[in-house]
Amino acid sequence: METVGYTRRDFLKKVGLGAASLAVPGCAGGAQRVSPKASTDKPNFIIIFTDDQGYQDVGCFGSPNINTPNLDRMAAEGMKFTDFYVAASICSPSRAALLTGCYPPRVSITKVLFPRDSIGLNPKEVTIADILKAQGYATACVGKWHLGHLPQFLPMQQGFDSYYGIPYSNDMRIKRGDKSGPPLMRNEDIIEHPAEQATLTQRYTEESIKFITENKNRPFFLYLPHTMPHVPLFVSEKFKGKSKRGLYGDVIEEIDWSVGRILKTLKELGIDEKTLVLFTSDNGPWLGKKHHGGSALPLRDGKFTTYEGGMREPTIMRWPGEIPEGKVCGEVCGTIDLLPTFARLAGAEPPADRVIDGKDIWPLISGRPRAKSPHKAFFYYRGNKLEAVRSGRWKLHRKKKTALYDLEIDISEKNNLAAGHPKIVKRLTGVMEKFDRELKANARPPGRAAEKNQS
Repeated sequence: METVGYTRRDFLKKVGLGAASLAVPGCAGGAQRVSPKASTDKPNFIIIFTDDQGYQDVGCFGSPNINTPNLDRMAAEGMKFTDFYVAASICSPSRAALLTGCYPPRVSITKVLFPRDSIGLNPKEVTIADILKAQGYATACVGKWHLGHLPQFLPMQQGFDSYYGIPYSNDMRIKRGDKSGPPLMRNEDIIEHPAEQATLTQRYTEESIKFITENKNRPFFLYLPHTMPHVPLFVSEKFKGKSKRGLYGDVIEEIDWSVGRILKTLKELGIDEKTLVLFTSDNGPWLGKKHHGGSALPLRDGKFTTYEGGMREPTIMRWPGEIPEGKVCGEVCGTIDLLPTFARLAGAEPPADRVIDGKDIWPLISGRPRAKSPHKAFFYYRGNKLEAVRSGRWKLHRKKKTALYDLEIDISEKNNLAAGHPKIVKRLTGVMEKFDRELKANARPPGRAAEKNQS
């Protein structure tokens, strides 16, 4: 399916925005897209996306020593998803998948992007923000972007009205004068260098609340990808030394505070029952003694791997009156499903000219009786290599040797059952090979800059 010639202008025309609606002069970067009149009956969406947080690092997912009362309350008032996956176990590919609804190799973002890179998420891709903006939504990205730091790849070229945050991971840096470190940006401008990281979580929270408050009378989409708990870890003085889990626990407890502030704001503004809030992480924890010690237990391994600890994430969704309270969903679903699901809820459709890997999971989210995963198979990519597939209870892993796990009884992937189930191994091997061939035959190119950034 050829998509190289498909532009954002084409997409906006399809959803009812003419060329005259695309830009007004005098805004940041030379132009800013404007939306049609907003409909007041559309739900708001908030995605809170942490960085390198482990499956166990939330109280309601089993943490023995991290206090997360706001997330626990969110789960009690909404739904926990125990088999919810990101599409990569590293930062940039995971974020590309969330925003586009596609496995990372399909959009050619398969590695972590660095300040030296001249590629990014192709602006020809259609993101969640693009779809919602065309439906009259206000859209904002607050936090870590990490899908290309050059101007043509930043959030305002990917469907967001505004951006506030750092453009890549907090251990990456640029040198400006005698200072070095990650910059803090507003839209396309560096406003602080290096960013004062100890206050980032608090400032992201205040920026988010400001956006929510300013747009309380229209539908909005807030994408809040936190910088933390990626290393190096930073926390404000208010939370320093408070957690039994040490600095890592302090960081998570400050993020929990942030969640509480946002939920409180929604209630105070009277828009709580109009807003779907989702909390999850971009991938599993960065393990090892020299790192921060997040926990993916009882899952195996963590970041960088295609074992469950790298890609199955602690996930909570809340929408009073629409998502049933105190429920648990154990069906396979993930971040690639958010684009088609949010599109449906906003009265839109995913782009029809290209493959979208995600599925509409509203039946699962809304707690429909006997609702099942729409995925006959879920695929685990590491870079451009397909290493594993899950189909129902079975997971076939083919990194160094063929391994078959029954995840219903072996969530920790300890017992290789491949020798006893050759037919299942053969079937899932065929499923993997067929899907990988088709995906790579239809992969779309990344965005490429003419010159590398010389910051």
